[in-house]
Amino acid sequence: MTVRLERDGAVAHIVLARPERLNALTPEMMEQLAEATVALQKDREVRAVLLRGEGRAFCAGADVSTMKGLDVLSGRQRIQRAHRVIAGLANMDKPVITAVRGATVGVGWSLALACDMILASDNAKFGLVFKKIGLAPDGAAAYFLAQYIGVLRARELMMTARMVPAAEGRELGMVNEVLPDDQLDTRAIELARELAESATFALAMGKRMLRAAIQPSLEAFLDFEAHTQGLVLQSDDRKEGVAAFLEKRKAHFVGR
Repeated sequence: MTVRLERDGAVAHIVLARPERLNALTPEMMEQLAEATVALQKDREVRAVLLRGEGRAFCAGADVSTMKGLDVLSGRQRIQRAHRVIAGLANMDKPVITAVRGATVGVGWSLALACDMILASDNAKFGLVFKKIGLAPDGAAAYFLAQYIGVLRARELMMTARMVPAAEGRELGMVNEVLPDDQLDTRAIELARELAESATFALAMGKRMLRAAIQPSLEAFLDFEAHTQGLVLQSDDRKEGVAAFLEKRKAHFVGR
C-alpha cells in the first residue's frame, strides 16, 4: 500500500508511503486517501488524525507521469478524486494535524493546507509549481491561501511558483510551528495525542463554525475549480508542460 493507516490509541496516522518518488501522488494513492478520510470520519474510536509522509519529503505533488494521456473524462475524474480527499480532510469532525518535511509542493501543499494545523521541519519548502506544467492551482490551494495569507501574496506565489522556506511560511501565517527536523515527528505525535484527549466534540463544532464563517464555501469553490481545471487540462500549454517535464527540457508555452 502506498497509503498506510496506522493507529496509536485514539490517534490515526495517514502515511504517504512512496518515499522513492518523494510521495508523488498517483490516482491510486488519491483513491486510497479518499477512502481513508471516509473511514476515519466514521470511526468513533479515532479522535485525532496525523497526516505525514514517509522519507525525506512530505509530498512532491501529483506524479506527472500519470497525467500525459488525460482526456476530458479522465481529467474530470482526477479532479473529483482530489476534491474528495481535500473535502474529507477539511470537513472531518476531528482535529487533523500534518507534519511536513522537505518538498511540499503542488497538490501535496493542498493536502497540508486542508488540515487544521501544519507543523513543518526547518527543511520544508512549499511551492505552487502548477504553472511549470501548464496547470492552474488545484486541490483548493488558491482557496486556502487566499484565507491564510491574503489574495495579494497568494497571487504572487502562484505567478512566480517560487519555493517558500518553512520559516517564511510561519511568518506569512500558513505554518503553525517550525521545528528542527529531528523533533518534528515527536512534536506532531505529542500534539495529536493532546488534541485526541481534549473535548473533541466541542472542537468539531468549532470547526463547523469556522467553515460557516467563510464565503464562498469550500464546496462552492471546488465546483468552480473543477470547471476551470477542466478547461486548463485540455490546453496546449498543459500538454506541452507535461511533455517537457517528462522529457526533462524547458517547456515552450504558447498561452492557449
